[in-house]
Amino acid sequence: NTYFGKTVNLVAKAEHEQKSHFQKMVINVGNFLIALTVVMIILILIVGYYRGETMSELLIFSLVLTISAIPVAMPAVLTVTMAVGARVLAKKEAIVSRLTAIEELAGMDILCSDKTGTLTKNIMSLSESFVINGFGSNDLYYYGALASKKENTDPIEEPIFDYIKEHDLNAKVNSQQLLKYIPFDPIRKRTEAIYKTDTNNLHVIKGATQIILSLCDISKEAREEVELNNHTFASKGFRSLGVAFRYSEDEEYTFVGLIPLYDPPRDDSKEAIYEAKRKGIEVKMVTGDNIAVAQFISSVLDIGDEIQNIRTLKGESHHEYIYLSKILTRSFAKVFEPDLSEERLNTMVQDVVNDVKDQLHNTPPPNGNVKKHESEIIEPIENADGFAEVFPEDKYFIVDELQKAGHIVGMTGDGVNDAPALKKADCGIAVSGATDAARAAADIVLMAPGLRVIVDAIEQARITFERMKSYTIFRIAETIRIIVFMTVAIVVFEFYPITALMIIILALLNDIPILAIASDNTKVRDKPVRWDMKEMLILSSWLGLAGVISSFLLFWYVMSVMKLPLEFVQSMFFAKLVIAGHGTIYNTRTDDWFFKRPFPSWALFNATFLSRVVGTIIAVYGFNIMEPIGWEWAIYMWIYALVWFLFNDVVKIGVLRFYRNKIAKYT
Repeated sequence: NTYFGKTVNLVAKAEHEQKSHFQKMVINVGNFLIALTVVMIILILIVGYYRGETMSELLIFSLVLTISAIPVAMPAVLTVTMAVGARVLAKKEAIVSRLTAIEELAGMDILCSDKTGTLTKNIMSLSESFVINGFGSNDLYYYGALASKKENTDPIEEPIFDYIKEHDLNAKVNSQQLLKYIPFDPIRKRTEAIYKTDTNNLHVIKGATQIILSLCDISKEAREEVELNNHTFASKGFRSLGVAFRYSEDEEYTFVGLIPLYDPPRDDSKEAIYEAKRKGIEVKMVTGDNIAVAQFISSVLDIGDEIQNIRTLKGESHHEYIYLSKILTRSFAKVFEPDLSEERLNTMVQDVVNDVKDQLHNTPPPNGNVKKHESEIIEPIENADGFAEVFPEDKYFIVDELQKAGHIVGMTGDGVNDAPALKKADCGIAVSGATDAARAAADIVLMAPGLRVIVDAIEQARITFERMKSYTIFRIAETIRIIVFMTVAIVVFEFYPITALMIIILALLNDIPILAIASDNTKVRDKPVRWDMKEMLILSSWLGLAGVISSFLLFWYVMSVMKLPLEFVQSMFFAKLVIAGHGTIYNTRTDDWFFKRPFPSWALFNATFLSRVVGTIIAVYGFNIMEPIGWEWAIYMWIYALVWFLFNDVVKIGVLRFYRNKIAKYT
């Protein structure tokens, strides 16, 4: 039940639940093609059996056809494509630790970004401090330094020690003998130090203003003055640290004052957020600061005005209890002291409220009727532009709720306690300077600070996604073209269009050069991209069907009209399938006409053209592998393939326009 144990359990839970959209796509495509292949093979076996063909020949041919039809090279091609994308991202200072995160990054529509260090510089500057009880600024920073540890090099504490140095207070601070130091943690929200003195030990604390106030002996008027100044600082973007001390464990702390710290936004944050929004990504700021500070930074960076207090959203807010204490106090006063003046009643109510606040700040909120149902939480989280007063474990909650609403979520983090959220997110991003635990849980590790690196990485991820998508559609269409045509030809003409050896050579010539798709030029989409399985299967099925018709018409003509020798026909069809096969990739690489920009990369063009030339030469000369067809028939096959390539592009445009118009109509 320790805090660390809960963190480990959340990481394990997120890891167990994790299955990328890429993995789901590969499984779905594989299942579709395997099912199609099995049906076709069973049909071939049944027809061959009734025709009296030997079972051994049928099984050998079926096995070879199955190997060529099932996309065994698909995971390799897609992995190489992602690896090339990861290499480009590394040059842009984003190290990919899980390749499939590139695809998740391309589809990410919500990015939950830390404020400190990502949106801001994480370089604190001081403003004019606020002190009470007769203390001065030197007293405030003296006690603040005692409640800090210089060795931690914490950005929050550095300006405090800078002040100590500038005002010659080092000797006074260093003269104190430290007995115990308790560092800041998200639950206690304060640091604490104990020093040895001649009489009682000196206890010094520094942290969130409300937490420090709840531990102090302070008048109502002084408390209100502190809260007013704290709110004023927050409305200007300053995070305030309360400082207090005491000389005995039996007494309450004495409040000294507020140290206002300002962490300015990074120079590139506003532009990066604008670019992210232009790419269809909603940036939600996540910060442990109070809501006023969060609203100020959000307004400066044009993130949005809807900043939610995460405690209120989760139903862990104290607001309900404070409101209830006001009602009950007034009700009891009317019963037991009906003659009480309104002024005295208001004073009594405020005293009770302050007492309730102090108690609630030191105890966890009770479980019960203020917890909200999940349906009440998801919509406000979706609509929020940012979240304030966030603990590290709240990040896991935010990611989980957004994923339940169907979003692909990115989350940034840097600490050990951020690990569960980074692992849970579709794309966990460890920012520059993150701990080893955060880096291990993240999918992408940034080597440079700021949001700009993430925005640049998104663009490259979408390029990589387009390459994977074009290959996947190509692979499905080619499998349909080959397996369905082979089955129809065998059933109708009682003849195998190509031999088992030709199928193996065809598979090698098709799959090896297509690795060059990893360097193809593609469009950069201005919206998040996802695997639309329905569109992909519809488009690839129509392209595959067009290929079947193309092959069957030619096969019927040379078999029934020209009555060419069977072995010659097999060689000719080998050439046709090699030449036409890679033509399909030029149809699928863009959803526009094939001649529109961006043009194919030279690597893709050279690889696919060379493989077709090699296949053509094999068919022309035979090399004792097949019957040679000569250059005349080879040229005819090139012309025939080119004509059908143009027809396939018309089919592609027609199918996509019809499908997308239909989708747009119903959405």
